[in-house]
Amino acid sequence: MARLFGTDGVRGVAGTELTAQMCFDIGRAAATVLTTQGKQKPRILIGRDTRISGDMIEAALIAGFTSIGAVAIPLGVLPTPALAYLTREYKADASAMISASHNPMEYNGIKFFNSNGYKLDDDLEDKIEAIVRGALHTLDLPDGANIGTIDHIDTALDDYISYILTTVDTRLDGIKAAVDCGNGAASFTAPPALRKLGVDCTIIHDDPDGLNINANCGSTHIEEVTRLVKETGADIGFAFDGDADRLMAVDELGNLIDGDRVLSICGNYLKSQGKLKKDTIVATVMSNLGLFKMGDANGITVKKTKVGDRYVLEKMLKDGYVLGGEQSGHVIFLEHNTTGDGLITVLQLLSVMKHTGKKLSELASIMTVMPQVTVNVTIDNERKYEYIDDVEIMEAIHQVERIFEDNGRVLVRPSGTEPMIRIMIEGQDLPLMKEKADFIASIMKRNLGA
Repeated sequence: MARLFGTDGVRGVAGTELTAQMCFDIGRAAATVLTTQGKQKPRILIGRDTRISGDMIEAALIAGFTSIGAVAIPLGVLPTPALAYLTREYKADASAMISASHNPMEYNGIKFFNSNGYKLDDDLEDKIEAIVRGALHTLDLPDGANIGTIDHIDTALDDYISYILTTVDTRLDGIKAAVDCGNGAASFTAPPALRKLGVDCTIIHDDPDGLNINANCGSTHIEEVTRLVKETGADIGFAFDGDADRLMAVDELGNLIDGDRVLSICGNYLKSQGKLKKDTIVATVMSNLGLFKMGDANGITVKKTKVGDRYVLEKMLKDGYVLGGEQSGHVIFLEHNTTGDGLITVLQLLSVMKHTGKKLSELASIMTVMPQVTVNVTIDNERKYEYIDDVEIMEAIHQVERIFEDNGRVLVRPSGTEPMIRIMIEGQDLPLMKEKADFIASIMKRNLGA
């Protein structure tokens, strides 16, 4: 049986895979695991992105939380990093974010934060899952006056935006930006925050209707914001995903500035200011080899973790680092927030541009990107780990690894958030890389019924 929790919470098609009953059960189990300190009426915040299914899932979670005796506090639509910050600011016992991030509208998901605003580790997720899978009947359900209630806080967005403005030490007047809000949660936070700091913004995809989140826009579709940069003569363009915890940018020439390049730019600037703890950046196995070469050339150590920003965070907390992230655009500035925060990321990037007086393309030139090819094989979640036991698939992978072992690498991994296996090859010969990635994919499709 596939694990309920992936690399970023529970995900599935809302209504069929992620049903109201499942969300209710997850709510009961999570409230039990996350509020076991004997506290009467523990408080659990709830945030959501703009998906139409958010109402259904929020209602199910509220029912689950209150059935265990907790006080549920729905905050409405707001970014995931806003919820992480407000969990600490409001001294809540836990929080739940309803979002499927960059995934299409029909998907949704649930991810939890503890009282410190950190995503849950595998052990806590396993405890929640164990209850959902077979121990719901053992829960001690309150009755009478002990049943939970609903409370409200109406200042959540304003409180987050006010905090965001304190994370940079300079105004940003004179910078012209093209901004794609992805019809997601950033629609309500990025435009006011950027304009209050003086950024001249052209905003697109900031009119969510429940159905258009990530629809040919946002961090996975940067074509439009790239065109907008060129049309408006902007200094920078950037696009958020659905819950605004990650960001993709383009420079004034329209070149992609992904998470690896953001880490390079901001890491080098922090190092020059004596603020990069232990002169170290934390990245993942998916990061481009160019990031590691940049580190070698500039006296920066780049530590590597499993894919998932929570694993990056765990490494940062364990060893005392302040900057880490993923190529996909999750970047953690631990001085400012406990999770990837797209708005903090762009403000830090703009701050470096302002302080140095350099164009983004010049700042980004510190890292040379090694060519990568990624092929995704769509496959049912229940089967996406079976490739490891398939002799023919593994032999194909090893064969391709031998081809690129001297100047590149091959990485095959099931997605933690989507029903697919990702095949990534890094090297110099793009046609050969594409040919070999397709070769592995074809065997997977044939053997696993993709």
